Amino acid sequence: MAYRDLASEQCGEASSIIRQRVERARAVQRVRFREQRGVYANAHMAARDLRRHCRLHDSVETVLRQAVGRLNLSARAYHRVLKIARTIADLAGEHELTTAHVGEAIQYRSLDRKKSLP
Repeated sequence: MAYRDLASEQCGEASSIIRQRVERARAVQRVRFREQRGVYANAHMAARDLRRHCRLHDSVETVLRQAVGRLNLSARAYHRVLKIARTIADLAGEHELTTAHVGEAIQYRSLDRKKSLP
């Protein structure tokens, strides 16, 4: 983000708009997991759920494969990236995961790793 944008007097997105988007994403997840006991959000998905709800097109899979190699992601981290990407897509109101969703999730993972280093 440019300094000009950060220093601007203009406000960002209204909290009420953000809340509506979050509520819609939560509703989508409730519907998605309505028949699964104990699962009511993307964070609770097991590996079998990821295969079902996070289908990857070739371009998306390529980005994720590269991230696994470059960042040396564990299976747990790989699954976490997919869960976050699914949530990002839900917030955007999109059914399919895109390279943008996965890329954003990978960035969050990278930031998390940098923060936890000594």
